[in-house]
Amino acid sequence: MRSPKRLRTAALTAAGLLAATVALGTTTATAQGSADARGSGAGAASDRAWRLVDRSPELVRPRALTVDGSLGKRRAAQEIRLAQQLYTFWNTGEQRHLDAAVDRGFWDNTLPDGRPQGPAGPAFASRAFRAAVPDLTCELADLLITGDMITARLVFRGHFTGVFDGVAGRGQRVEFDAIDIQHVGTDRITEDWHIEDNRTLLAQLGAAAR
Repeated sequence: MRSPKRLRTAALTAAGLLAATVALGTTTATAQGSADARGSGAGAASDRAWRLVDRSPELVRPRALTVDGSLGKRRAAQEIRLAQQLYTFWNTGEQRHLDAAVDRGFWDNTLPDGRPQGPAGPAFASRAFRAAVPDLTCELADLLITGDMITARLVFRGHFTGVFDGVAGRGQRVEFDAIDIQHVGTDRITEDWHIEDNRTLLAQLGAAAR
């Protein structure tokens, strides 16, 4: 059973988490604005946060980044890289990135009907999404690193050229948002909470009224 403390933490909104991290003393940066701030105290802090991002070409990078200032450099970099691995999986569908990000005992606290529990769940969901939207991409729009929690705002995009619920797509554009909260253990992500804008997705797939 998950602890009440964890459940309360997961119930916070992204805005609430942002406010909490500011109170802790965070470094916040955006991909567009970090260069302009150099030379100021805020700019130096932003640069320090961005230096923790893994620059490997194969990994997605956050467009905006907030890092809990109370975290040590090594732990913060570890959590950022786990997020990059996880959302590279969602961006590409490549299993190796999921394996690098989540623990074998991973637990989904908001498991949708029909999805298997554990690490098999995200793999199942990715295959199902890509059966309908083969060119699916995942933008890591916002990344918040707070203690042992990762919060991400994601934007999924693609075109419905595959098949969903027995219906073939006509190439219509798909774009929907999601919010994830991940709990990081010693080495990998151990559990999560997530919510997707399924109403928008189903409407774009032509399934909302069926």
